[in-house]
Amino acid sequence: MNSEFIEELYNTLKERKKSSRSKSYTAILINNPELLAKKIGEESSELIIDFIKKNKKGIVNESADLIYHLLVVWVSIGIDPKEIQYELSKRKKESGLEEKESRGIKNEKNI
Repeated sequence: MNSEFIEELYNTLKERKKSSRSKSYTAILINNPELLAKKIGEESSELIIDFIKKNKKGIVNESADLIYHLLVVWVSIGIDPKEIQYELSKRKKESGLEEKESRGIKNEKNI
């Protein structure tokens, strides 16, 4: 998966945002933030369960579902994938532990 793929999917979802709710699940989600939030939680939980069970096929499926719903969140709020890409590129300049420490977050290995 590369940034072009994410951009293409994002643009497809932006088009579906304009569709009738009777014809587009994406439009339904965008027009119902509570449902979209519920789906993000549901897909995250299912991914966690499959990860704990080491269910590779389940992880692939739930990851795809979670990425789809995450992109719908971006579309609904007007966040361009380039904004996420920029944020991630800033973070690669320092280790995750350093980044968390700069925000006052305890190191998970010490929990």
